Amino acid sequence: NAATGTCTQTVQHKESQVNALEVTPDRCQLAAAGFQHIRMYDLMAATPTPIIDFDGVSKNVTAVGFQAEGRWMFTGGEDCTAKVWDMRVRQLQCQRIFQVNTPVNSVCLHPNQVELFVGDSNGSLYMWDLRTDHNDTLNLDSPPTSIQHVNVDADGTML
Repeated sequence: NAATGTCTQTVQHKESQVNALEVTPDRCQLAAAGFQHIRMYDLMAATPTPIIDFDGVSKNVTAVGFQAEGRWMFTGGEDCTAKVWDMRVRQLQCQRIFQVNTPVNSVCLHPNQVELFVGDSNGSLYMWDLRTDHNDTLNLDSPPTSIQHVNVDADGTML
């Protein structure tokens, strides 16, 4: 319970560290990203067990999030990619891939639901437009250093 700081449920996630967690917009599932896999847990079950155990990634998955209606999920990882996954099917299916040159540390979705911001370990920040599949490298006024986390405010004006 975020309001009280009380633990209301524990999810067992064996065989890997957890690099990123995200609850689906409907609050029914939890995505746990780790080494070479993404697991989806049913939060409505008395004892949450993986309902999807996708192990088709080659390295650490370091970022995970969802589109506002939960139709698709996005991830980033040490395989130097950001990916978009179709959540409307029982097995996760990768729909799009954005390739960079160094491991991806962070990915966040703009509130407009069509742009992903991708930060990598080399200090590059990209804007990936999912409508057009076009991407831009954003110019940062700082020396290149690993980007650990990217976030956009709720009205989409601050990155």
